[in-house]
Amino acid sequence: MINFELVLALVSFYTVMFITPGPNNAMLTASGIKFGFKRTIPHLIGIPTGHIFQIALMCLGLGKIFQTYPFIQEYLKYICAVYLLYLGYKIIGSFKNINNEKSRPLKLYEASLFQIVNPKAWAISSSAAVGFFPRGENLILAVLFMSLIGFIVCLPSITVWALFGSSIRSIIKNNYIKKIIEYFMALLLLLTSIYIIMY
Repeated sequence: MINFELVLALVSFYTVMFITPGPNNAMLTASGIKFGFKRTIPHLIGIPTGHIFQIALMCLGLGKIFQTYPFIQEYLKYICAVYLLYLGYKIIGSFKNINNEKSRPLKLYEASLFQIVNPKAWAISSSAAVGFFPRGENLILAVLFMSLIGFIVCLPSITVWALFGSSIRSIIKNNYIKKIIEYFMALLLLLTSIYIIMY
């Protein structure tokens, strides 16, 4: 049943999971630096939108498919790692092209679809479904509860990263500083991809 203790536990779990570093937060920081906060908003909203569907699917039984066919998660892991390496490569040299018309932030649907290959997002969804799903509650109400709390907690948690990126945007006018930040962001994405493959 849904009660105050369950809400508090779920909010605490989601907050820790969403606010800690991961593929989404690294991408939001880079987007904030390159495009500013306002242009990053569709990317920002797309992430919890994708999470809502993931959480709902896991609560409705998709987790059983992952248990039956664990190789699916393995494939997702490698796809995400390769994509992060690609992003790291693209970040190097990209901050000098901030005003380039061809350069653009992720769209809402692109950020939502990225969650399909984001293993951290699947880990959050599956852990939430296993550990916090309100047993004995109406199924539709329980799924709505899990999904909406996920959206409500995710949005402000990841906004911190986009704000951080956009706030340091103004101090990286110097090309040398831009290079340092580009390589630092690329290194973070490389380390994240290595972590994903190893665990």
